[in-house]
Amino acid sequence: MTKKQLILPILLPILSPIAAIASALLVGAILIVLSGNNPVTAYTVLFNESLTNYYGFGSTLTKTAPLLLAGLGVLVALKAGQFNIGAEGQIYMGGLGSTLVGLYLPGLPAWIHLPLALLGGFLFGGIWGGIPGYLKAVRGVNEVITTLLLNYVALNLVGYLVQQPLIEPGAPSPYSPLLTKTSWLPIILPQTQAHAGILVGLIAAIALWVVLARSPLGYQIEAVGMNPTAARYAGMSVTRTVMLVMALGGGLAGLAGSSEVLGLRHRLFDQFSPGYGYDAIAIAFLSRGNIAGIVATSLFFGALRSGANVMQRSANVPVTVVYAIQGLTVLFIAISFALERRFKGFFKPQMNADERR
Repeated sequence: MTKKQLILPILLPILSPIAAIASALLVGAILIVLSGNNPVTAYTVLFNESLTNYYGFGSTLTKTAPLLLAGLGVLVALKAGQFNIGAEGQIYMGGLGSTLVGLYLPGLPAWIHLPLALLGGFLFGGIWGGIPGYLKAVRGVNEVITTLLLNYVALNLVGYLVQQPLIEPGAPSPYSPLLTKTSWLPIILPQTQAHAGILVGLIAAIALWVVLARSPLGYQIEAVGMNPTAARYAGMSVTRTVMLVMALGGGLAGLAGSSEVLGLRHRLFDQFSPGYGYDAIAIAFLSRGNIAGIVATSLFFGALRSGANVMQRSANVPVTVVYAIQGLTVLFIAISFALERRFKGFFKPQMNADERR
């Protein structure tokens, strides 16, 4: 076995996401040039404002929080070989659960009310993720289809509720009454919108890492994801594991909705998520199953979203370029997966004559 054959499998999972992001930024630079602007100026404004400016960094943290939580929700399902495409709907259901607790349990102290509101979001999202988990594990229904379809059910359900029974009397647009302040997530950077939702996301990331890397349950999830047939022969319940990871993924995505409602908006709005659940799919794939990668990629996507409007104002570059970069990142990571499989096959270690004997 050569040195190259040993090193390449280690480097590929690290280099592939970096190459995908770099390629997306390069194509984005070409789009900026075609629009008659300077890509160096545009990217400098984008990342300076979102990462080094105090108020811009506060905005980045605000946008990173739901991306991080939803990304974790997609990742934990992927670990067991399941594709949770329903993070967007789970975000809406999590926001609904937290709203109901925030509105209809007044009079509680903040140290009780806020955890209950977060728990409500986790449970509502978990139930929404558990439905396709049950259908996949027990009925054999493809989870990609059910999670995708449930997105539309959740969006329309929340839309109906904020337009009818939950609407603020006299509201000019569909939104709920203001939540009780004891259910709000506190601000962590004064004079910005950055709230403790990012701390919830980091705590969830650490807890998930402990579960996956340091517990028997994590080993079982990994085993089911790698080979469900072997896991079943080893005495593991594949059915229970699939239902568990889908419910857990839904709960984490539900917390993303909770962070938006409890930390940023303090009301339930119609269509309050700008597509965080779909970005979470790209984040989970870019991370390559790594929790630290989820945190870093969420911050990158949060910075893109935070700096997009500033880039438009300062560098005259349309916001749509940022969305194009996000889409191109997904495209290039998919290409990198295909190339990686090809390279791994090319450099697959071969036994020499002595090893065969």
